Amino acid sequence: MKRILITGSNSYIGTSFKKWVSQYPDEYSVDFISVRNDYWKRKSFSKYDVIFHTAAIVHVKEKDTDKYFKINRDLTVELAEKAKREGVKQFIFLSTMGVYGTDIGYITKDTQPIPKTPYARSKYEAEQFLLGINSKDFNVSILRPPIVYGKDCPGNYTRLANMAIKLPFFPNIENERSMIYIDNLSEFIRILIDNSQGGIYFPQNKDYVNTTNLVMLIAKAHGREVRTLKGLNWMILIGLRLSKTLRKVFGSYVYDKEMSIISIYEKSFDYETISFEENVRKTEASSFKGDYFYGKI
Repeated sequence: MKRILITGSNSYIGTSFKKWVSQYPDEYSVDFISVRNDYWKRKSFSKYDVIFHTAAIVHVKEKDTDKYFKINRDLTVELAEKAKREGVKQFIFLSTMGVYGTDIGYITKDTQPIPKTPYARSKYEAEQFLLGINSKDFNVSILRPPIVYGKDCPGNYTRLANMAIKLPFFPNIENERSMIYIDNLSEFIRILIDNSQGGIYFPQNKDYVNTTNLVMLIAKAHGREVRTLKGLNWMILIGLRLSKTLRKVFGSYVYDKEMSIISIYEKSFDYETISFEENVRKTEASSFKGDYFYGKI
């Protein structure tokens, strides 16, 4: 049995992962720990095979940007050092696609990270430390997921879903976005844990997502129809140059699909759990109730 400790007592990705592996009750034991105070420093990690570090600060006031580095970098360093010292075999770190410092583009294995925001810089600096202590007895797995969506998910997907529910029409844009359904991400993590894998990973759905198609599927899940209008495209094209928000919604931003294949000992693993249309339907089965993309610390 794999014994897993997840940081972040209210982590969306962490709690979703626990729910996913609960279908294998004899294979995984999952606990949570808050790292908001110093209690975790007194808790022994020695009984765990894996630390899955999801706790993070995502949004803080501009004057408090030092918190990004105290939590996302320095806390990660302390946790990893303690985990390695106490014999944990694998440390999984939830980073971000944001380390590439752009809202649009085509990311390949040769694309170099250029983090620009304090959040992305803090995550990337934590990555660099973790890679430095990776060893044969301490496998570090770094995940750089794109937009994660699923039932009760927070973040950009929820904003788009609100538009699909309320707007009578929507631009007919031909774009592509890398995204990953929460169960696909959970299965991806389960495979990494089963095989004690280290490295940097880029999980995503098999197929890129078109924003217009996604909005239509969300509306369909709510019994609505949304008219698509190409006549609005010229405004969107102008907006892509001026608005970061519009670039996040309508710009094309993808990982090369080859980057997202898990291949272990020449064996490839499939982590796509259900069809795209079905996972959108399941996502829209209830409304969002969470607070943070990753989880409270």
